Amino acid sequence: MTEQPTIAQLLAENPVVTAPMAGLTDQAFREILREMGAGLIYTEMVSDMALCYNNRKTLEMLPAATEQGPLVVQLCGSSPETMAKAAQMLEDLLAPAGNLVMLDINMGCPAPKIVKNGEGCRLMQQPQLAERLVAAVAEAVRLPVSVKLRLGWDSESRNVLPLAEQLVQAGAQAVAIHGRTREQFYAGQADWQLITEAAASLPVPVIGNGDIASVPQAARRQAECGCAGLMVGRGLLGNPWLVRDMARHFAGLPPLPAPSRAEICRIACRHLRRQVELLGEMMAVRVMRSHLPFYLKGLPGAAAMRGGLNSLNEAAAVEQALREFLLKDLD
Repeated sequence: MTEQPTIAQLLAENPVVTAPMAGLTDQAFREILREMGAGLIYTEMVSDMALCYNNRKTLEMLPAATEQGPLVVQLCGSSPETMAKAAQMLEDLLAPAGNLVMLDINMGCPAPKIVKNGEGCRLMQQPQLAERLVAAVAEAVRLPVSVKLRLGWDSESRNVLPLAEQLVQAGAQAVAIHGRTREQFYAGQADWQLITEAAASLPVPVIGNGDIASVPQAARRQAECGCAGLMVGRGLLGNPWLVRDMARHFAGLPPLPAPSRAEICRIACRHLRRQVELLGEMMAVRVMRSHLPFYLKGLPGAAAMRGGLNSLNEAAAVEQALREFLLKDLD
C-alpha cells in the first residue's frame, strides 16, 4: 500500500491552499479551483451535531468519492465528545476514497450565530476546551488534524501563539492562521506579524491567511513570513485564476495572460451548469447569485447586470444573459 504524503510534503509540492467559505466552496467551485491548480482545498464548514444526527443537507455538503483530492474537511463544534464522533464518521465515510487528507477544526469563524454557540472563534477564549477538542479528535481518527485560528478575540487578547503551541501539543499537525481578530471580522488589513512568528516557532506546518489577492502579495508573504502554505479566501471569488497564477509562480512557470471576457464567460457558465447538475436548477440559480457578481466585478455595467441576473430563475436565461453581457462587442 502506497504511503500517503504528509501535510508538510503536500504543501512543499504546492503551497496554494483554498479557504473554507460557507455557501461558496461547494463541490462545483472546488472542482474549478482544482482544475486551476490548487493544492489543499478546504470544504465548507460542517457542523458536528448535524453530522451526528445524519442531517441530510450536511451529508450532501461532503465531498463525493469521485472528487479529486487532496481535500480537507472542516468541522465546527464545541463538545469534545461530539466532535470526536463526527470526526470518526467523516473518516469512515470519506477516507476509503483516498481524497481526504486532513480534518480541520474551526476556531476562527467570527459569525455571531457560530460564536454564540461557543464555537468558532469563541474557542480562542477557552484554551482548555480548545485543547480538549483537538486531543479528542486527534485520538479518534488516523487522519491528521489541523486547526484554523485568528489572531485572537480582540486587540487585547491576541493569544494565537500560546494557543497554537498548546493545540500542537494536544495533537494538531498543522495550523492555519487568519491575520485578524474576531473583533475585526474582515475589516482593516490582515496583520501577518504573529503568523510569521508562528511559522518560525511551531514544529508543524503553518498556513497563513488574509488579504492575498495577487501573485505579488502571495510571493511577498511567503518570502517574508516563511509559511508552509498560503490560504486564499475572498480573493478567489470571481477570480479562480488567482489559484492558477499562484500555482504557476511557485512552480517556477511563466505567467499567463489575465482571463479575457470570453474566458470569464466560459468559466462562469460552466460553474452554473455544474451547479445545475449537482443541485438542480432552482437551487443552482439561487446559489450562483452569490458567485456571479464577483465574476462581473469591475466591468462596466456590472451593477445593473447584477440586478438583472437576480430576477432570473432559469439557468438557460442566466447563461444567455451572461453571454450577451460578457461577449458583446467581441469579434
